[in-house]
Amino acid sequence: MPDRSPGRIVVGGAGGLIGRALVDSLRADGHDVVRLVRRPAAAPDEIEWLTDTRPLDPDVLAGASAVVGLNGASIGRFPWTRSYRSTLLWSRITPTRAIARAVRQLGEEAPAFVSASAVGYYGPFPEGRVDESAPRGDAFLADVCGEWENAARAAGDDVRVSLLRTAPVVHPEGVLKPLMLLTRAGLSGPIGRGTQVWPWISLDDEVRAIRHVIDSGLTGPINLTGPTRATANDLGFALAVRMNRPYLVRAPAWGLRAVLGRDAVEALLTTDADVVPSALEGSGFAFTHRTVEEAVDAALAEA
Repeated sequence: MPDRSPGRIVVGGAGGLIGRALVDSLRADGHDVVRLVRRPAAAPDEIEWLTDTRPLDPDVLAGASAVVGLNGASIGRFPWTRSYRSTLLWSRITPTRAIARAVRQLGEEAPAFVSASAVGYYGPFPEGRVDESAPRGDAFLADVCGEWENAARAAGDDVRVSLLRTAPVVHPEGVLKPLMLLTRAGLSGPIGRGTQVWPWISLDDEVRAIRHVIDSGLTGPINLTGPTRATANDLGFALAVRMNRPYLVRAPAWGLRAVLGRDAVEALLTTDADVVPSALEGSGFAFTHRTVEEAVDAALAEA
C-alpha cells in the first residue's frame, strides 16, 4: 500500500492557481512542502532555480516522496503570437527537463515525478469519448503537450512518472475569468456553435486528484477532467444563471479567430473533445463536483 503519512513534497509552479491550492492542501495535512521559485528565495521553504544556467541540484529532491511540476505560461493570454507560442513551449519544457534530469540522477532513491500536461494533448476529437489510450492530436497545443510529456519521461524508466492531462479549471482565475467579464457585461452567449464538448474540472477536484495520484502511485497519462460531459453552452449558461445575466449574444468562430488568432481559438474555444477520467475513476477516485453546474456554483460561492 502507498504511504499516505505526511512527508516532504517539492512543488515547481507553486505560485499558479493550481500550485497555490495544492500547497495549501498539502500543508493543511502536515506535509513539508518545498517550493521551487524563479527568483531569489525569500522564505525558508523556497529554493531558487532556473534563474541562470545552473541545473537543478538533485539534493533538493533527495528524500522527497514526490516532486510536482506545474510550470507553464498561461494559455489564457491572447493573442498567441509567434513569440508567445515560443513562450508557451519554453515555459513548460525547460522546467520539466530540469526536474527530469535531477530525478534521473537520484536513481533508485528518486521521488515520484508528477508532471503537468493538458487535455490539449488530444486536440479536437468530435466523435466518441477520449480516454488515456487515445493518440495525440494534430494541433499546436497537442504538439506542445507531446513535447512536454516527452520531457517528463526523460526522467527514465526507473522513475514513477505521472502525466496530468488537466482540463480547463472552472474557477474565477481559470476558464471562468474571461467568461465572467462578458457575462457581467451582458454579452455572454454561445461561442461558435456552442454545442462543442468542453472538458472541465473544479479546482477542488484538481487538487484532490493530484494528491490521489501521489498517494495511489498512479503513473502514465491521467486525464484530470470532470466525470460528466458538458458543452460550451452548458458552462456558459450555468454561469449566466448563477450571475443572473442573459445568455444571448453569439460569438461567431470567424470573429474569434480574427481577434484572438486561429491557434488559440481552435485549441481552447471551439475545440470539441469528450475527455473522460478513466484512469482516475478506475483507481477509485470520487469526484466532489460531478457536473459543470456544480463546479460553477462552487467556484462562484468561493469567490
